[in-house]
Amino acid sequence: MAVELVESSDGRTLEIQVTGKLTKEDYEHFVPRTEAMMEQGKIKILMTMHDFHGWEMGALWEDIKFDVKHFGDIERLAIVGDKQWEKGMAMFCKPFTTAKVQYFDISDIESARSWLAEA
Repeated sequence: MAVELVESSDGRTLEIQVTGKLTKEDYEHFVPRTEAMMEQGKIKILMTMHDFHGWEMGALWEDIKFDVKHFGDIERLAIVGDKQWEKGMAMFCKPFTTAKVQYFDISDIESARSWLAEA
């Protein structure tokens, strides 16, 4: 599996660690757990990418559907990575969400966690 999920003890923050290439099956695992958290209110997400190679076509479609459905359900999104194109993802994501979105280098992951905790 290319996705690992870790929920915070308060149920408001979800850390998503992705590696390799995301598949449609990854979304079948990820989406129900995320939506269950969203039933309690807006959430914060820390998405960490390590050796990430993007999305298979089916996964990209699932991602688009998720973004449209949950446009206003994410309060903050911290994207953590180590490649220039991953940094660009933070800018690309902004029109698809009402969340505050910020990119952090992998060496600065604790700052990402602190940023998420601010709100």
